[in-house]
Amino acid sequence: MNPFPRANPELSAIWVVGQRIWQRDFPGIYTAIAAHQWSENILPVMEALRERSLSFPFERHLSNMDLQRTGSMVRPPSPMDSLEKQLSCPICLDMFTKPVVILPCQHNLCRSCASDLYDSRNPYRFSGGVFRCPTCRFEVVLDRHGVHGLQRNLLVENIIDIYKQQQEGKSDNTDTLKSKESKEPMCQEHEDERINIYCVSCQVPTCSMCKVFGQHKDCEVAPLASIYQTQKGELSNAIDTLVASNSRLQVLLNQMEDACRAVQENSQRAKQGLAERFDLLYAVLEERKAILLVQIGKEQDEKVAALRALAQRYGERLQASSELTDTAVRALEQSGAAEFLLASKGLITKTKDAAKASLGEERPEPGFEKMDHFALSTEHVEAVLSKMDFGAADDEEFADAEEEEEEE
Repeated sequence: MNPFPRANPELSAIWVVGQRIWQRDFPGIYTAIAAHQWSENILPVMEALRERSLSFPFERHLSNMDLQRTGSMVRPPSPMDSLEKQLSCPICLDMFTKPVVILPCQHNLCRSCASDLYDSRNPYRFSGGVFRCPTCRFEVVLDRHGVHGLQRNLLVENIIDIYKQQQEGKSDNTDTLKSKESKEPMCQEHEDERINIYCVSCQVPTCSMCKVFGQHKDCEVAPLASIYQTQKGELSNAIDTLVASNSRLQVLLNQMEDACRAVQENSQRAKQGLAERFDLLYAVLEERKAILLVQIGKEQDEKVAALRALAQRYGERLQASSELTDTAVRALEQSGAAEFLLASKGLITKTKDAAKASLGEERPEPGFEKMDHFALSTEHVEAVLSKMDFGAADDEEFADAEEEEEEE
């Protein structure tokens, strides 16, 4: 049957000529192809055809163009079509099926096709064999493993997988696009009716059947196109209003962001100022503390110096009194009366004078060692500091407290 319609007489004539050539020169193959009866001996016949390098005029003509079922000419093959041709097995003429084996001549075959070709050329050999590459006629010598000893071409297999995935994705996208384009809203009450009018009373789109027989038969209707233009204009105006509102909101948002930044900056300055004021207070307190400590230290040194001087004088008198006591004791130990009497009168006088002098020795005043007068009263300052807060009133109160302290 001629697959080309009469609208394309050139291709139809080429088909007829080619068909007659096949019938004349290869009647057995033509009959097998026409009846779809491929025998086990078809592979050797195809091998013989390739050896003769047959090429019909219509083959060369058809290989340079794509033909649709209408018979019309379209653009030259795309890169994807060329890739598909490169990924086709020269034996089965279909895309390679895994596993794909690579021959020593770098051509590829389906392993199943290579096995069929090998078996047809070596029907009675069970260890090794020879067959020719169907593409370049290179003689392939196999060992005892047969075609299973050939290396798999994983690169070609991966390319085939990627190609199939892309083709499936392209087909899915095309089907989805067609379904979206062809999908039209239908009436829910009358499933076979398209929505083609608009009910003004109910403000819903509906179909003509609803107006004639359905729930909108007493309603006012209008063409979809007019309502479409009206509501499209209303929506456009609403969008303009919304855009203007969004612009105002954006301005407010920018103002709020600026205010937030200003608050953060002012807060940072206030914190820095507060820290500086407290550092100043710390410095004043430390300075005053140093002055008061100097006063305490000064009086301490004076009193300690006075006490040490008095103690030194007492020590000197104690030493003299001890020496006098030793002399008097030695005089008592003398056995001669004359010698004792010569020294006793002077010793008695010195001893009495020394005893009287110790009774009238200078003494520190009572409470001389106390330092209670250096006690510092800070209650009023603590009260002011505890009430210290932000504001001019607190600053005035603190200033008044300082003036009262200076007056005291």
